[in-house]
Amino acid sequence: MTRAPVRPARQRKHDTLHRLEHDDHAWVATAAPPTDDGADGAVPWLVPLSFVWDGATLLLATPAAGVTGRNLLAGGAVRLGIGATTDVVMIEGTATAVHPTELPEEDAEIFAGKTGFDPRELPEPYLYFHVHPRRVQAWRTREELPDRELMRDGTWLVAD
Repeated sequence: MTRAPVRPARQRKHDTLHRLEHDDHAWVATAAPPTDDGADGAVPWLVPLSFVWDGATLLLATPAAGVTGRNLLAGGAVRLGIGATTDVVMIEGTATAVHPTELPEEDAEIFAGKTGFDPRELPEPYLYFHVHPRRVQAWRTREELPDRELMRDGTWLVAD
């Protein structure tokens, strides 16, 4: 098996942006925040969700009463994995809830058109969430691990 050559950071950023623009599914990890008594009751929760990238944030939707929706409402911390384990993009960010009546119609139509899923048509109440990336990493092989960080504190580390 021939290994792919190590990509320079600029190429990994380009590949990452291409993936964000063209892919539409991610593994989304959330956890409940610690309880008021200081106990760490957080249980990791992982689900596959559809998303749309607008060039700055990811838009996703999930049932408001579901574990993911409750976790995002309570703490907002989220981590997404996009792609295969041999070509992965990892995004850590903060999610902001948007009620379907507050999401611009154009954004809801773009989401439905790209993902083939329209939460507005379901009887169960859904919320949309804008995920604001704070950290982005991308790598294919262990050789790319040392330089995998492409964004830190919401700022791209690599020029276009």
